[in-house]
Amino acid sequence: MEDSAAVAGLLWDRWLPAAVRRVVAEPFAGDEGDARRLLVWLAGIHDVGKATPAFACQVDGLADVMRAAGLEMPYLKQWGADRRMAPHGLAGQVLLQEWLEERCGWSGRSTAQFAVVIGGHHGVPPEPAQVADLDAHPELLRTPGSSEALWRRVQEELLEACADEFGVRGRLGEWRRVLLPQPVQVVLSAMVIVADWIASNPDLFPYFPAEQGRTGAERAIAAWQALGLPEPWRPREPQGSAAELITARFELPKGAVVRPVQEAAVRVAREMPEPGLLIVEAPMGEGKTEAALAAAEVLAARSGAGGVFFALPTMATSNAMFPRLLTWLDRLPAGEGEQLSVLLAHSKAALNDDFAEVKFGARVASVDVDADGQVPMPGAEQRAAPAELVAHQWLSGRKKGMLASFVVGTVDQLLFAGLKSRHLALRHLALVGKVVVIDEAHAYDAYMNTYLDRVLGWLGAYRVPVVVLSATLPAGRRRELAEAYAGAPGGTEAFTPVGQASGYPLLTAVCPGHPPLLEQPAASGRAGSVRLEGLEDDLGVLAGRLEADLAGGGCVLVVRNTVKRVLETAKVLRAHFGSEAVTVAHARFLDVDRAAKDKDLLERFGPQATLGDGRPTKHIVVASQVAEQSLDVDFDLLVTDLAPVDLLLQRIGRLHRHERKDRPGRLQDPRCWVTGVDWTAEPPEPVRGSQVVYGRHALLRSLAVLQPHLAKAGPVVRLPQDISPLVQQAYGPHPVGPEGWAQAMAQAQLAHEQVRAEKARAADTFRIGAAGKAGRPILGWLRGGAGDADDTRAGRAQVRDSPESLEVVVVEQCGDGSLATVSWAGGGRGGLALPTDAVPAPRAAQAAMACSLRLPPEVAHPQVIDRVIAELEQFCVPAWQAKDSSWLAGELILPLGADCQTRLAGFRLQYSPDDGLEVSRE
Repeated sequence: MEDSAAVAGLLWDRWLPAAVRRVVAEPFAGDEGDARRLLVWLAGIHDVGKATPAFACQVDGLADVMRAAGLEMPYLKQWGADRRMAPHGLAGQVLLQEWLEERCGWSGRSTAQFAVVIGGHHGVPPEPAQVADLDAHPELLRTPGSSEALWRRVQEELLEACADEFGVRGRLGEWRRVLLPQPVQVVLSAMVIVADWIASNPDLFPYFPAEQGRTGAERAIAAWQALGLPEPWRPREPQGSAAELITARFELPKGAVVRPVQEAAVRVAREMPEPGLLIVEAPMGEGKTEAALAAAEVLAARSGAGGVFFALPTMATSNAMFPRLLTWLDRLPAGEGEQLSVLLAHSKAALNDDFAEVKFGARVASVDVDADGQVPMPGAEQRAAPAELVAHQWLSGRKKGMLASFVVGTVDQLLFAGLKSRHLALRHLALVGKVVVIDEAHAYDAYMNTYLDRVLGWLGAYRVPVVVLSATLPAGRRRELAEAYAGAPGGTEAFTPVGQASGYPLLTAVCPGHPPLLEQPAASGRAGSVRLEGLEDDLGVLAGRLEADLAGGGCVLVVRNTVKRVLETAKVLRAHFGSEAVTVAHARFLDVDRAAKDKDLLERFGPQATLGDGRPTKHIVVASQVAEQSLDVDFDLLVTDLAPVDLLLQRIGRLHRHERKDRPGRLQDPRCWVTGVDWTAEPPEPVRGSQVVYGRHALLRSLAVLQPHLAKAGPVVRLPQDISPLVQQAYGPHPVGPEGWAQAMAQAQLAHEQVRAEKARAADTFRIGAAGKAGRPILGWLRGGAGDADDTRAGRAQVRDSPESLEVVVVEQCGDGSLATVSWAGGGRGGLALPTDAVPAPRAAQAAMACSLRLPPEVAHPQVIDRVIAELEQFCVPAWQAKDSSWLAGELILPLGADCQTRLAGFRLQYSPDDGLEVSRE
């Protein structure tokens, strides 16, 4: 008890960002001294429920000592199932509530808001029914009969002593009138959990300390020094102009100037009434990332935040962002000896090349990995970390990793904060002390947005600064985000201007309790136009058109909406142009191959590539949606399947993206061919695969607003001027398109609304409620929860509405039956032996994990998934399931023969490094 209290005090003094301390102090009129006393006291008494017969009976030897002192209790084997009604957390909550009522004069209604912190210190606050069940079984708290009074006296003496020891005796009279907001209850619960975990570490707090003469305070200080948690980031508000800030923090390309939207973002972050929500809408390539980080620095200084969480749609975008964050951190002002903890948060972070490339002695000396709670991971290079950016071993794993100061990760990590799951309070604590940046806000569907809106509501209640970025955000969605953060009901009149604003670029600032602010920065002067053309969905026609337009060379991006269409297209184009002239990119590659492909695409089509220096004279890349967001690539001509208009505009963002003087003559002007549509139908009919992915409603609305631009001699799409009008028309409430389309579009809209309502209902099953009234305890906060939530297939399935999938580790089966990593894997990973009678060497096991592959939905369909798993489990290697096999234990293994083929549950699977995985029915 003393150790936990001491740790809680040290966490408050040396680790907790100022923003979190202010949240806890707010109900005490801002008195941080009172807030600290409360935390220390709750941490000190969190295990008082162990002083009950239901708990104490578990070790006979110790229980006999208590019995000899008069504290009677049944033996463990004499208890029935009722003993489970009194877990020590719940028991402690009930004991504290009794003591506050009977000894301190509190009303019954005011006690639970404090005591629930004790009840939930193992990760789940009790439910009211559990409290009622325990109240009905008082024998679990005190043995009836002669020893009942002694049990009560012991429990009360413990609580009385703690009230004196931790300095709250004189404050309890005042506190009984305090109404604790639910966000404060959650933060206190998380802090008690953290203090408990640290104080329970026998390496830090030995059960039999060698130096018996140490005081409790000395023991705690020694443990804290041994733990070595980095202190929070303490930013100072940057001085000077926005242009000076951007220039100081980022290495701008030669001749580049700070964009108006960047200057405006910094100015609004400085001038908004208090740090809140900042929505930045600007075209692709306008430097929104730099604007977000610059605004985050200002908002952090104003709010007392101690870090930043940058949330992105995918692992690929997270990996691309991570080195940019490190570069930004490297340019931040830092005090001498200051250390900041860093995390890359997604399930494949351990395989990211940036970790391996960090060199000893660099400013970024080590980076944490949120994998399976193992830091460093087996096979990872051991590095000292004397530099300012460090990965702390304690701040690792699925539950604690997000507590690091600076985190880049998938948006799932943010959405998990809205999911009823064990230790959810820790995820909230991790966010409360940060500025949260949400990139590509348009990329999330209705299911994910249901969670995102609830999380935004809690972030608003915590006063967490949030920066939302998008190039193509519908006005209705902008309003929903603003209302969610402000805690305002949908349709609140004050937010009508937010939903009606049509400017672009556009900044929206929202501070709870203040009217929203809107600002339209000047355009940067970067402008262009794209000619759209509808193209028949015929691969022969496509090949013929490309042959004519590539006569003088050129680089083409063809984007398909399904992997099947990618592979079909690539096959025809290779036959026409040759295999060397066509590259395939989609999500069904081994992780190692996907990374190699991304690197290759950047080297050949990125901003640094020029003709004669990386960029090919003539080449065609056929890709799925992976080309939409994560790669800074530039093509001379774009061919794309019809997609929702915001995503189609994102694809257009890969067309003439960089200034080049070497474009072929026929491709000097940006052109986009739209295909994947039967143009002879009325209205034009998108191909079935596209409808499965996006729905007919979104595709028809996209077609309707693009129709004038697709017509012969129709107007070009002007960038950026037409981006917002096209998006707002497509996602607006008003009918669009010709009269003859009206019936089909109405039917599609009805089906869309039904699906959206079903998704919202499904998401609500495991979604936490909104923050309730101050003083209402968080009892039952996680009722009917999803258990532990983590970045696994099962965890992500809770917050993403995507088809079921399975992930496998692909290995090569050699001629003699032995297993090895796939022979073609680069970076020294290929052909490493994987013995089946022992745990593979760490380097080989890590290389095997880098060859993970997600099987497509048809192989994971509910009708076949049981058979698929059963067949995969036949390849289970018992020796790999050992505790020291952290890379491969529990993974599904898929062996491929020398021909890279196999059969699985009635499917034929074929893999190649060029085309990825192809699946067909046998």
